[in-house]
Amino acid sequence: MTTMAVQNLVPLLVLIILRVFVKSSESVSPDNFSPTFPRRFLPYQGVRAAYWPSSIDFPASSIDTRYFTHIYYAFLHPEPDTYKLSVTEFDQTNIPEFINGLRYKHPQVKTLFSIGGGGNEPTVFATMAKNQRTRGVFINSTIQVARQYGFDGIDLDWEFPANKQDMANLALLYREWYEALVLDARIHRKPRLLLTSAVYYASRMLFLGDEPRSYPAEAIRKYLDWVSPMCFDYHGSWDNFTGVNAALYDPKSNISTYYGIGSWIQAGVPPEKLVMGLPLYGRTWELRDPNVHGIGAPAVGVGPGNEGTMNYKDVIEFNQKNNAKVVYDVVSVSYYSYVGDSWITYDDVWSIQKKVQFARSRALRGYFFWAVDKDKDWTISRQASNAWGH
Repeated sequence: MTTMAVQNLVPLLVLIILRVFVKSSESVSPDNFSPTFPRRFLPYQGVRAAYWPSSIDFPASSIDTRYFTHIYYAFLHPEPDTYKLSVTEFDQTNIPEFINGLRYKHPQVKTLFSIGGGGNEPTVFATMAKNQRTRGVFINSTIQVARQYGFDGIDLDWEFPANKQDMANLALLYREWYEALVLDARIHRKPRLLLTSAVYYASRMLFLGDEPRSYPAEAIRKYLDWVSPMCFDYHGSWDNFTGVNAALYDPKSNISTYYGIGSWIQAGVPPEKLVMGLPLYGRTWELRDPNVHGIGAPAVGVGPGNEGTMNYKDVIEFNQKNNAKVVYDVVSVSYYSYVGDSWITYDDVWSIQKKVQFARSRALRGYFFWAVDKDKDWTISRQASNAWGH
């Protein structure tokens, strides 16, 4: 176990002791047991963002922009042969509707398009990033698309660089991309396009693949406007036990947002360049024994929903319809519910408030949601925005 892991466990062990004395569902403030993080607030508005999957039946014009500063169009993909950005006939119709649907909203939001996502083949990115020529082809095509459609920025979601060489090439890609954006802005006398990147929850990848590897923190610090750790999917259908989807704290492991954000800061990425990910969905399991229903309970498969996932709005409806037992877990700062052999982990108003307050008090740049259509009547989006101070 690393020194950092030991240090992170100390305040969490204190929390476990405190939990014995907590008889209500009220949360213990993270600031009571997070001495390694300075408490300071940002002087600027910050980022309150969300991804808008282009395939959903939810028009961008329906987004309540009071709760957001940036909306990502997700996803575009590079062509596997040329590495130019592919804009399909679907995108050619959908992107103008997305841009126009948000352009005249009040308040206005910034728009970015995201490249990649979980459904993209990671080897395409790896091959593209190997040499300067293909990186240049890719970069130039992203700028052309952004300018053609009127986006304010570009986001890379490479899930995930597979080895140390991929990480080194990613650093080169960030640098050359930023330099190209600066040149583009100078030539066209326009504001520079934003450059952001969605990344693993921690700066060092320990659990995906055989080779431990770290993100290029120095290149991120120099060339990105911000980086977005995906602080969710900590547990899911790949586990044969119930677990928390987006634990703020985990006294048993480093799979937590507390650890992940701390690792990014320790790696040298300034807090003001970190935008913390939050899920608007839960993970579900089928319990082996309905009478054993805590966190870590044995499971035999996925529960209700779509292949073990359930949107927040559907979780609330499921709980009400089935009279499910709802539990707030003070240690992980999260909710779970169960009824019969169904078990769901998710975030609700209180846990989202505490997580946003965590991001705010640690002077992070902001937060983002995956994804904007999964909320219920803007309940979570509103609470997060209020907790941020807007």
